[in-house]
Parts: sequence; structure tokens; C-alpha cells
Amino acid sequence: MSAGVCTERPVEALLAALRERVRAEPRLLVAYSGGVDSALVAAVAAEELGDRAVAVTAVSASLPRSERAAARAFTASHGIAHVEVATDELERPEYVANGGDRCFHCKSALFDALEPLAAISGARIALGTNIDDLGDHRPGQAAAVARGAIAPLLDAGFGKAEVRAVSAAMGLVTADKPAAACLASRVAYGDPVTAELLQKVERAEEAVRGLGFPVCRVRTHGGGAVARVEVPAGDVLRAAGLRAELDAGVRTAGFEFCALDLQGFASGRMNVLLGMPSRP
Repeated sequence: MSAGVCTERPVEALLAALRERVRAEPRLLVAYSGGVDSALVAAVAAEELGDRAVAVTAVSASLPRSERAAARAFTASHGIAHVEVATDELERPEYVANGGDRCFHCKSALFDALEPLAAISGARIALGTNIDDLGDHRPGQAAAVARGAIAPLLDAGFGKAEVRAVSAAMGLVTADKPAAACLASRVAYGDPVTAELLQKVERAEEAVRGLGFPVCRVRTHGGGAVARVEVPAGDVLRAAGLRAELDAGVRTAGFEFCALDLQGFASGRMNVLLGMPSRP
């Protein structure tokens, strides 16, 4: 699908701008989640800075095992220096409380883990934030600004379409990777985030993907009792036809109730609980 992405600037010019921005930094620690945005930053940083660039993945219960494995495989295949660090967000009461500012506390935990590495190596921390992220509810961006992190994609004028187009031109397998988010984003605001609940969500999403829905979300309400399954709108009828299998997979994961969202998948759906629209 990335081959059909239209951008107003030529891919060559976009990539040149990103390379120039990265070269302006003597050393970089790229906060690398494994998603399409941070993967592009990590790949370009490795090409431009060599061993002066390191991709760092934060590991906690909110990172799906499949995403961790994919992050390892990507960096290995592209010769990108890669390390993992453990983050302690689940030990922070403000994060566990799961208010509208949860992402701020998550990002704070990330920077607390990355800053010692950055200080030792004399590197700046780079994030995969792009222009499209600015219109979404992302309190973690405030933490990034406060900590002095940079956003090469933002500085080079990249939106999500540009990220995918340039990734495709570079031959990155992440170019068409579906949008991903941490498992905590599946928990209704106000319901406590626990490692056990995140594991239930992860198991349930694995079950849904196993039924042929690679793009899906299992969002939880009622303190972890209810699982609300989102698949793309065009797949809702097919999912309804597999209601027995969906119900069994979700209940086996540990939920008491399984519901299929008839509106279909939308990023940031939980934001409606904060009075904000979700993103199609």
C-alpha cells in the first residue's frame, strides 16, 4: 500500500532532509518501539552515524512480545546497534491510576531509563514523532519537550504518509506495518493498569489475530471484565460470523465478557472517554 502513498514533496527530497537533520547530531539514542516511525529514524541514523547511533527499546509489560521480537529482527537485519532497557512505569502510582495523562508518566519513565545512557555516550535522545502526531492526544510529547528530546521526522517535515513513502523507498519492511500502540492504551481511562490486565489483553489480541484479523484491538472496560474487540470496519461482518470463536478466544484469555465494536477499528478510541474524537 505504501507504493500508492502520495506526498507533496519528492521522496528523494524528504529523505535528504531527514539525513541532513540526523547528521547534525554527533550521537543519537533513538527511542525505538519497533513501529514505522521510530524504525525509519533508527535506520537513517545508523546509515548516517554508524556506531554513533543506537536504537533503544523500552521493555515492560506494556510492550507486546510480538513487537519486541519484531524490533529485534528489524535491527539485526539492518545492522542497527540495538539495546533494550527495562522501564518501571508500572511501579509509578500516577501511571497505574490511568488518568488522561498516563502517557506523560510513561514517557517520563522512558526518559529516566534513557538519560543515563545518553549522558554516558554524549548522545541526544531522538523520538519518532511526526507532524500527524501533533493533532492527537499525546501528553507524552510534553515529557519529551521537557527532557530536551529531538524529533528528526518532525524537523524534516514528515507526516505519516511521508514516513511510509520514504520507508518503502528504502526497502524497510516496516513501510506497510499497521499502526501499533502500547498495551496500556487498551485500558479504559480510570481503570487501573496492571501487568496481569496487560497480559490478558495481549493474549486476547493474539487470539483475534489468529482468527485472521492482523489489524485489531482488544480494549477493556469494567476493571478488566469486559473485552471490546475492534477490527477494521470492512471486517466487522466477517468477525460477527466468527462470534463463537472470538468469544472463546477472548474468554480463554481471561475476560468474562466479549463484545464486538460495530463501528470498527479506530486509533485512540479510548480518547472519547476524555471528550476527544478518535482517529479513523
